[in-house]
Parts: sequence; C-alpha cells; structure tokens
Amino acid sequence: MQACFALWGLHMTNQALVVGASGIVGSALSRLLADEGWNVAGLARRPNIQAGVTPISADLLDPKALASALAGISPTHVFLSTWARQASEAENIRVNAQMVRNLLEAVRPAGTVRHVALVTGLKHYLGPFEAYGKGALPQTPFREEQRRLDVENFYYAQEDELFAAAERDGFSWSVHRPHTITGIAVGNAMNMATTLAVYASICRHTGRPFRFPGSDVQWNSLTDMTDAGQLARHLRWAASTPAAANQAFNVVNGDVFRWKWMWSRIAEWFGIDAAPFDGPAPLEQQMAGDADIWNDMTKQFGLAEADIGKLVSPWHTDADLGRLIEVVTDMSKSRKLGFLDYQASDEAFFEVFARLRASKLIP
Repeated sequence: MQACFALWGLHMTNQALVVGASGIVGSALSRLLADEGWNVAGLARRPNIQAGVTPISADLLDPKALASALAGISPTHVFLSTWARQASEAENIRVNAQMVRNLLEAVRPAGTVRHVALVTGLKHYLGPFEAYGKGALPQTPFREEQRRLDVENFYYAQEDELFAAAERDGFSWSVHRPHTITGIAVGNAMNMATTLAVYASICRHTGRPFRFPGSDVQWNSLTDMTDAGQLARHLRWAASTPAAANQAFNVVNGDVFRWKWMWSRIAEWFGIDAAPFDGPAPLEQQMAGDADIWNDMTKQFGLAEADIGKLVSPWHTDADLGRLIEVVTDMSKSRKLGFLDYQASDEAFFEVFARLRASKLIP
C-alpha cells in the first residue's frame, strides 16, 4: 500500500476509468477530468459521446464481456458511480455487490490501479428502500464515524467488495456519500432537478398549482444537497490527496436550506407562483397523467425528448421530499483535510434548469 501512496507524487499521466459515465455523476466527473488533462475512459451499457472521453460499452453483470471490453485499458484511477435497482434489498445486495466484484476483477490484470473511488449515498445512514428512514437512525448531522445500521444494505455490500479488493490488490480507496444529487442525465433513475423542472414547466403550461409534493418535516426542516459538479471535484480531490486515502466522506454543497424557501426560489425561476403548503401532494399522483401533456408540449415547443419517462423520476423525488426526519450532513472531515469547495444549492438548481432549456429538454 505504501507504494501506491508514493505514486501520487510522481508526474505520471492519470488514466481514469469512470464507470457509469453516462449518468449524472459520471458525466460530470468525466468532463472535469478530461478538461484537466486526464486520459479518461467512460464505461456504460450505452455510453454517450463526450469530448475527450473514450467510450466503452459493457455490462458489469457480464464478467467475460466486461474483461474483454477493458482488455486494452490500464487505469490508474477507477471511479464507480453506478448501481442497478432491483425488486428487493436482497437482490440489490446480490446484484450490486457482483457489479463491484466483476469490475475490480476485470481491471486487476492490468496491475495499474492505484485508487478506486465508490459513490454511495445517505442511505448509508437512512437505510435501504425497504427500511428507509425507519428504526434507530443516527443523529443529524450525519457523520462518517457513525456505525452502520443493523440492517442489510447494498451500500454496505458494495463497500465490503471494495475493501476486500483493496486489501488483496494493494490500491487505496475512498467512499463518497452525497445527499440528493442535482445534475443532468437523460434516462437516469434518480433525477430530482430534471423532475422538478419538467413538473414546473407543466404547471406553467397548464396553470396547475406548483405544489410541494413532500412532508411538512421536509418543508420546515433544514436540509442540504449535492451538486454533480461538487461531487466530481470531491472525487478528484480524494483520488489525488494522500491524506484522503482509505476513508469514507460525506459530500454536500456546503450550505443548508429549508424547502419552504427553495420551493419559492424554483417557482421564481420558472415565472410561476409557489402554492401554499397544504400537506403532501406526491408527484407520482400529480404527474400520473402527464405523458400526453408532455408529448403535446414537445410538439408545441420543439423539445428534444417526448418520452416523459426518460426525464422524470417522481418516485425518487417523492421519497426524498416525503421523509419524516431531518436530513443534514456534516462535511467537517473533508474540510479538515483541505477540501474547501462550495456550491450554493439554489444556483445549482438554476444551472441545471438553464442547461435543460439550452438543450431543448424543457421549454
């Protein structure tokens, strides 16, 4: 392991393998690393085209095809920012642990890996979907030294695969736990910013009230978020900072807010009024019949994606905004080690909205 740490100080070309490169996190990270002169390979089942990124198409659940796809790649740094949602937590554990295991086996023959970064999230503290926000939870703000919950969780299984491979192969690791991530990736399964942008656009178009979908706890309590660009910078920092090796980190924007304030900020950006909060109004119910409305809007405004299902994830936004507990994250550990980047959360939303509009994904 000491040899791996020493390599950080050498002037070597960094070769990044970004797994999940077409997603919200992976696309932001690939863009950042390519802009900074890294050699970047982006792996996904259906990789998109990004300047300076070599696309690799592979399925993490097909070890033979994965090994073949990565045969010519010699990564120094591996960034894993993808997962596959299953019908049960037992299946989440089996499938997602296998994905990590297959990946780390596939890059092993090159013998070049110095650092592997794994992106998980706050379900580390809140529990998996089947037991989300239930039972004995750690106190907020969440801190990295808090113990794992006494419940099966696919994040823990992913971590254990990473730790075992690092011990076996001698690379360093980092685990990154963001809160809800703002960014852009069409077809992403968890995409609050785009979901809210489409919802606000429909409300503006139809005259429907722009109603907060979540709980009174989320409406009134302090919370935080993670911009994809902030997370990308954090991943790059941990991968190139010896003091950050072999540690888990929370990563959020650095500000806190209440949704009763943020909701009005989002409404103002779209030129609509925020409806008074009168109790939960889940988006899965509000948007249940919006496919035809969105299809008509696509034709009227010349939008690039007519399938609303590829843009929105109401179930995920409802889960985040419907929580009955306060969710605030402590980042002192990263700050003490030198990561001082900051991103205002309302401006992160606005940047996503502007990019969506420029790409003709919203009117």
